Amino acid sequence: MTDLNRRSLLAGTVAIGAAAATGFRPSTANAAVPQAGAQAPGFYRYKVGSFECTSINDGARSFPMPDKFVTNVPKDEALAAADAAYMPKGMVTVPFNPQLINTGSKLVLIDTGNGVANLEPSKGAVGRTLQNLQAAGVDPKSIDIVLLSHLHPDHTNGLRLADGSLAFPNAEIMVPVKDWEFWESDENAAKAPNEMTKNYFANVKKTFAGLESKVTKYEWGKEVAPGITSIATPGHTPGHTSFAVASGDKKVLIQSDVTNIPEFFLRNPDWHVVFDNDPALAQETRHKFYDMAAAEKATVVGFHFTFPSVGHVEKDGAKYRLIPSAWNPTI
Repeated sequence: MTDLNRRSLLAGTVAIGAAAATGFRPSTANAAVPQAGAQAPGFYRYKVGSFECTSINDGARSFPMPDKFVTNVPKDEALAAADAAYMPKGMVTVPFNPQLINTGSKLVLIDTGNGVANLEPSKGAVGRTLQNLQAAGVDPKSIDIVLLSHLHPDHTNGLRLADGSLAFPNAEIMVPVKDWEFWESDENAAKAPNEMTKNYFANVKKTFAGLESKVTKYEWGKEVAPGITSIATPGHTPGHTSFAVASGDKKVLIQSDVTNIPEFFLRNPDWHVVFDNDPALAQETRHKFYDMAAAEKATVVGFHFTFPSVGHVEKDGAKYRLIPSAWNPTI
């Protein structure tokens, strides 16, 4: 047992002084190791029955909280929630986590992240999906299906490389039909209520230009890939979709953007995030989805949950809380 009394500490001080007086220098074996200066790869594997699933971290973006990040409560309340979650002072942090589902017959990537074009401008904060797929041993050419939950840029921009070519050249691209119809409509684009939404319309046009032959539009309540069923969760966008991934008697719910960061919108399901197309409908959807998830004690995966983005949702009065799953060193 180490004795940290005053006498032993003084003895250590004397020994250090003696070493200095005799010119003794520590051996190179005790030299400081150079700092790495980079983060470890972000991928985490989990099983759903016979399926092997991988949470792929695209990064996390911290930015000064806009005055109306939460549109229906005072900014001070939102800042208090950020402080309670130990976010950087005055800031909000939003993570991004696509999911890779290996069904055995198909390799399915659910959402694509912010895209490598954002990697350098963000100083590596976002746009990390391709490098983390590579670290996980996955060749982008081997992905059979890119399954998009909705058509916001942080979910679709990873479809293309910085030079505009396809990041997943052999993949069928699947989009919710209701979202496709909404975002591809010139009439809707002309009625965009603000600059952010105008940019969303323009981004869809740019991202999907020339890809019409690769795009398959899917309906809600259908098996869109082996063992993956689409769930109607509108409000965030008109066609926003979540997914049930099931194999054998096991199932997880991939909630996509039913909530943005859970520290705000799962704890406070009646708060409205600036990114929601129909805030009242998104609020209604949150309650329905989380009541179901809590009742089923289902594993829930969130695109904007803190990596590795896997957990359970419990009811907490009129609110909910996220219980993150413990990191499992085995699959």
